[in-house]
Amino acid sequence: MKSEDTPFEGGPMDGRVLPVLLGPTGHPPKTYRIPVPDPAGGPPTVLVYRRVPRGHSKKLGLPQGWKYQFAAEGDQAAGRGSGAPGARKWPWSKPDTPPGSAPGPAGGTGPGTARRSGPDATPGDRRNDADE
Repeated sequence: MKSEDTPFEGGPMDGRVLPVLLGPTGHPPKTYRIPVPDPAGGPPTVLVYRRVPRGHSKKLGLPQGWKYQFAAEGDQAAGRGSGAPGARKWPWSKPDTPPGSAPGPAGGTGPGTARRSGPDATPGDRRNDADE
């Protein structure tokens, strides 16, 4: 596998350059997590670094390499919100709602909306061939 010497900025790793393995696209990972063991034997502290461009080319503005910046907020700053660790937040995913809470007015379940059982585009008061 290929690796690239990548500089780290901020946090305890400031100024260090480590060889980081490159992915199939030739880029290092977007986040780099470094577990630091606790001297008292407790759970390790995880240092989180985010990948940022090192510089941009003049004509096309393409990245000229990568570096890692320290994310002091941990996983929250690395794009991992309130979901489970490693969970993806896709644009088409349903928002996280606590159990027992009703969806808001944006859910389309208000008094003026008819509940339909399928992905039909026919208005609620009209019949179509699928209703027979």
